[in-house]
Amino acid sequence: MQPPPSEDRAVSVITRQERGALVLTVSGDLDIDSVPPLGRALEAAAGEGTGPVVVDLSGVGFADSTTVNVLLQGQTALGGRLRLAAPSSFVRRLIGMIGLDSAIPVLQNVDEAIDAPLPS
Repeated sequence: MQPPPSEDRAVSVITRQERGALVLTVSGDLDIDSVPPLGRALEAAAGEGTGPVVVDLSGVGFADSTTVNVLLQGQTALGGRLRLAAPSSFVRRLIGMIGLDSAIPVLQNVDEAIDAPLPS
């Protein structure tokens, strides 16, 4: 039996509007038990607006295959509106290993992600 997640592993998804984009700032470790808030936020984002949806991953220390699946589901729902920003070094390695950056744009920071043109 696994111990319950500790408070320091709790995931937070803070949503804000910035210059026409919806920015989801994610913090914590993302795994099968903790990724649902991100999935819900991406699902909600698909129903609102037409601007970019930026997932700020700078505060994510760990992510696994369930996180990748949630991001790909978000990409399916949002299409070219979804972009990832500022992944931590662990998340950047994961993205590179599995080639997620070929499906979802990954940018250095939130400003670049907001300013990147939407596909026409």
